[in-house]
Amino acid sequence: MKLYERCANEIAELIRTGMLRPGDRLPSVRATSAARGLSRSTVFEAYYLLEARGLIEARPRSGYYVKPGLAPAKLQAPADSRSDGRARSVDIGQLVFELLGPMARREFAPLGSAFLSPSLCPLTRLARHLWTEMRDFDPWRLIEDLAHGNEALRRHIGLRYAMDGIAVEATELVLTNGGLEGMNLSLQAVTQPGDVVVVESPTFYAALQALERLHLRSLEVATSPSQGIDIDALAAALERQRVAACWLMTSFQNPLGSSMPEDRKKALVALLAKHAIPLIEDDVYAELYFGAKKPLPAKAFDTEGLVMNCGSFSKCLAPGYRVGWVAGGRFAAKIEQMRLMYTLSPAIPAEAAIAAYLDQGGYDRHLRRMRKALAGYLAVAIEAVQTHFPAGTRMTVPDGGYFLWLELPIAVDTIELHALARERGISLSPGPLFSAARRFKNCVRLNYGHGGDPRFVPALKTVGALATQCVASCDALADGRH
Repeated sequence: MKLYERCANEIAELIRTGMLRPGDRLPSVRATSAARGLSRSTVFEAYYLLEARGLIEARPRSGYYVKPGLAPAKLQAPADSRSDGRARSVDIGQLVFELLGPMARREFAPLGSAFLSPSLCPLTRLARHLWTEMRDFDPWRLIEDLAHGNEALRRHIGLRYAMDGIAVEATELVLTNGGLEGMNLSLQAVTQPGDVVVVESPTFYAALQALERLHLRSLEVATSPSQGIDIDALAAALERQRVAACWLMTSFQNPLGSSMPEDRKKALVALLAKHAIPLIEDDVYAELYFGAKKPLPAKAFDTEGLVMNCGSFSKCLAPGYRVGWVAGGRFAAKIEQMRLMYTLSPAIPAEAAIAAYLDQGGYDRHLRRMRKALAGYLAVAIEAVQTHFPAGTRMTVPDGGYFLWLELPIAVDTIELHALARERGISLSPGPLFSAARRFKNCVRLNYGHGGDPRFVPALKTVGALATQCVASCDALADGRH
């Protein structure tokens, strides 16, 4: 953990416990620098991080203040997960379809959605670029871009890696039809049916669906809501079991929201290099960080070409355009060959529109606005959960992305809670979706990326009330037995 993050977390804890109250003025940057022995730039970064989290606000010529209306956090973080260490076949697809398939319609308040609100994205501007690119489109580019995709877009992606200090060769970048295709192709490039693949516990259900489709077995490894996958548990698993690959999210993990500190990412890459195990790094939320600096991916520490870093514009710029990529390391050529076999070509018009948008600038300005909005939505969601959910609820507080993971009292079955919420026009993502072993029955993933929707807070209040009713019913049943 970096110094500014540690400083920010210590101040956040003072706010959480009520030592710093809404409206209180924080010490000046100079005073904090002197008191903590930190540089002023470090203190500024800590304050910027707290501001992005929605905990403090800057007032012109006055300083930084704890935001009015913030209640001290009452909820603990969920406990670190555990694993039985068994590799198992995956049978999750039908459950995902049954629970989430009907819930994508707009009449449902989208607490269970995997997508953020499209209103946060510059879709009108992108549409103009799409129209212009198609109006002036050279038909020969349909042939020329068939194999490698839009050259200008590949260059933009490569430059963004370079800005983060990550050297990625142009030949290593494979454009794909969305980030998920990139991850699926990466998985196919390094596995055979029957192989074992390590995933976090809990993990994104789409990763489990990919394992199921390819007849692979999942090995869930204990994961912390704040620190990511347990490196020691992973090392022990690799000694016991032959593993073909790992599919992990090292930043803003879905569903936990957890991010691995930089030193743990380095340790992860070193451990996998020791065993020559490829890592499929799902990094689609990389741009949605709330701190002063973008967290480095595991790819930044890879010297063996074993990390396949998978990104997408769907989560931060262009939902529905289906434009993603893989920085494929030593596997890039095979991934590209497989993409040509399965889908032949990426989405050439969509790629051209995004490349034109990036050419004109404004992408980083858009991202700053989006991050600020999401941080504000997170603060609203935290307050609603603290106020309306039953006693004993635990909650993650992520530093990016748009998911909250709640561990509800053990009496709450979140599949039943999902059914009750559905009757009231609210979608949820129950915990068992995120485990091949159907664990996390009392957990639920909430999407706060639709915080601008007027139904957002009322939906959270309703779900909290339903969960409270579940607890009360269970207590009443237990009392009746006695």
